[in-house]
Amino acid sequence: MKIRDYLIREKKPTTGLLPFEWVAFGYLAFTVVMMVILWDKLANPSDMIKGRIQFTLVTLAMWGIYRLWPCRVALLLRIAAQMAFLGWWYPDTYELNRALPNLDHIFAQWEQSLFGCQPSLLFSQKVPYGWFSELMCLGYVSYFPLMLITYLYYFVKRYKEFQMTAFVMLTSFFVYYVVFVLLPVTGPQFYYLAVGTEKIAEGIFPNLGDWFLTHSERMAAPGWSDGFFYHLLDITHDAGERPTAAFPSSHVGVTTVVMLLALRTRSKGLIFTILPFYILMCLSTVYIYAHYAIDAIAGLATGVLFYFALIALWHRLKC
Repeated sequence: MKIRDYLIREKKPTTGLLPFEWVAFGYLAFTVVMMVILWDKLANPSDMIKGRIQFTLVTLAMWGIYRLWPCRVALLLRIAAQMAFLGWWYPDTYELNRALPNLDHIFAQWEQSLFGCQPSLLFSQKVPYGWFSELMCLGYVSYFPLMLITYLYYFVKRYKEFQMTAFVMLTSFFVYYVVFVLLPVTGPQFYYLAVGTEKIAEGIFPNLGDWFLTHSERMAAPGWSDGFFYHLLDITHDAGERPTAAFPSSHVGVTTVVMLLALRTRSKGLIFTILPFYILMCLSTVYIYAHYAIDAIAGLATGVLFYFALIALWHRLKC
């Protein structure tokens, strides 16, 4: 297709909100209910309200642009707006779940019972090489680029399934965010630092209660601290990482969805572009202290579940 073809008005455009936008508003409603319940414990309720107003205005503005000129580019902008807001919704989960009792001691104990050790603590010690550290950091920071590549492939090559792709990916995110709000697990990089790695190595996992209500310090990632991708990871963490969203690993879960969407296309080019980064992602979440191993396993399982369930739901919605 030529560039101007992406600006041609669609013959039968959807006049109302699209399914993935309804999902986003459903998540907004869920968080508003949680805000009401936890209001006295919230640190920045006024900023949270402002953020939700901004989200609503931007979403409606994108809808209005599409109504004025319903074309492929306008649809791409609507999806891009929702993708951009994911970076705001993620730390927002911390504003809600830090008002609940922390559960890391339970998950660290499960980890110990299952593996007889803490894989996240030992992984980098067993493989301390700088080149491996860079591969792990590269895998982790490839998160959003992998989604972007898959989106654009469907947009250009499989436009009829483009909305479905957006629905599956964005809905997966919001389901994970609901879990993160209700299940306050911070992951090793926060829990290990608060407890002390010496106690963790000894199998001591104290209940920290509401510690993360007022603390958000994290451990530095292991590995080659002078590496390019290490610095890129550090910048990414400084910009948006919070003591939240450990179980299950949405990095592994959403990347599993991306991998399955790539397999759906049967495009060797897309599949073999995504595959090595997917493997790195599954390993890196544990290596850099972001997740317990059980988080990564749960991310893999839920990613497969969400993909097939949401594909089926999409076809039902379109019947």
